[in-house]
Amino acid sequence: MRRLALAWLGMSLATSLAAEEIGSVDTVFKWLGPNHKIVVEAFDDPKVRGVTCYLSRAKTGGIKGGLGLAEDRAEASIACRQVGPISFAGKLEDGEVVFRERTSLVFKTMQVVRFFDESRNALVYLVYSDRVIEGSPQNAVTAIPILPWPVAQ
Repeated sequence: MRRLALAWLGMSLATSLAAEEIGSVDTVFKWLGPNHKIVVEAFDDPKVRGVTCYLSRAKTGGIKGGLGLAEDRAEASIACRQVGPISFAGKLEDGEVVFRERTSLVFKTMQVVRFFDESRNALVYLVYSDRVIEGSPQNAVTAIPILPWPVAQ
């Protein structure tokens, strides 16, 4: 069980390193430790070149938040955009996790999964938070139509 927990924690930390913090705003002042805030992060889809996703989510501050022991809220927002010509670096699987970040010390993660809507030629990204013990209905979705990228003249 301990080995499984360490592997899960390592995987969560490794995938969270792929996000780049774009900015943040403080929402609640805390006397001790960092303030509560909303963080905006960006990550590129590892299998779809030309797509970047932007996540906004709450980050808990205070002493527990500063030590990494607090549980962040489940809410998140996502917007993915085509930022260049789209090409695929492998076979796409529906529901494939493209980003994962832990939002509590052990039990809760925020995940982004990708779907391909073949009939509409679009990529659909879903962000949601889950727990080992219970699921969470908090989610957000965004879609990108796959369009030709204009060539610079």
